[in-house]
Amino acid sequence: MDIPATSLSQSVVLFALCASVVWVAGARLAYLADSLADRFKLAKSLVGLLILSLATSLPEVATTLSAAVQQSRDLVLNNLFGGIALQTAILAMSDFWSKGAITNYPRKANHALEATLLVFLLSLALITTNLSETFVLAGIGLGSVFIALAYGGAIWLLRRYDGSSDWVPVDLPDPEPLPFPAPSGLAVTGSSALIWQAIAACGAILVFGILIVFLADRIADQSGLGSGFVGVTLLAAATSLPELTTSIAAVRIGAYTMAISNIFGSNLIMLVLVFPADILFRAGPILQNTSATVGLALSFGICVTAIYLIGLLVRRKPKVGTVGLDSILVLITFLASLVAYYLAR
Repeated sequence: MDIPATSLSQSVVLFALCASVVWVAGARLAYLADSLADRFKLAKSLVGLLILSLATSLPEVATTLSAAVQQSRDLVLNNLFGGIALQTAILAMSDFWSKGAITNYPRKANHALEATLLVFLLSLALITTNLSETFVLAGIGLGSVFIALAYGGAIWLLRRYDGSSDWVPVDLPDPEPLPFPAPSGLAVTGSSALIWQAIAACGAILVFGILIVFLADRIADQSGLGSGFVGVTLLAAATSLPELTTSIAAVRIGAYTMAISNIFGSNLIMLVLVFPADILFRAGPILQNTSATVGLALSFGICVTAIYLIGLLVRRKPKVGTVGLDSILVLITFLASLVAYYLAR
């Protein structure tokens, strides 16, 4: 995509404008997904895992495949893996809009299972990078193949487990009136109109999300920051903006399980994108000879996911105000990761 030449200040302004469009489209998509889930009697956790997470991951998909075609290993991996801790921190930030700790709301174990499977896939990726993708077939690393197969198995298991009721939590939060209900007009809007609006919102997220990515890359060049540091910070933040707005909007209307599954589902997608990127990257296996920031990003991804896994299992957890201690710890860990990325750049 060709964007006319701009100064650093102009690039920042355009970045902010595109981010505003993505913010509005993402919030609208969360409202639409919630209404469609109610309309078609779908589990909101399943909608978040399979539909909302894919829609909000469209900029990541476009950026990853484009960078892989351009043979930019660091940009691909730092964007994907750096976004995992960031998107988990987004879930922590959305906790400030919830009525109590967000991890107290799930009534089934599928969110804990999502977190466990995510830790498993992150561990596979970390093992593969530490072995420098030793096993290669037709230029594609077997590690990325195993990650793709594990992702398929994870989605199959999560779909099968979604209807299970063999795990029943206690001490559920009492339902309270929501200060920010979904737009009332959606209740009387026809199903086909809701679907078309959702498609339009996805289109806006894709187009303006890609523009944000190109502008973030330009800002990185114009500001003189390193590509590795930018990949796990600015670029990952740009591509994670849809997850931020949809998660906050979902929490504000009380769709807590959809918000959690949206983030965990997006993180799972970030990992499986390694496989198509490996196919397009022809300079060797993409998980071979990776930079230090890649290993750090995977390690921090495991850390923040494990914190939320503990929060999902421990129902009576300490809180800081109305926010769960697990969310506070995730935010602290994410801030620590930024320092680590900067030192390792």
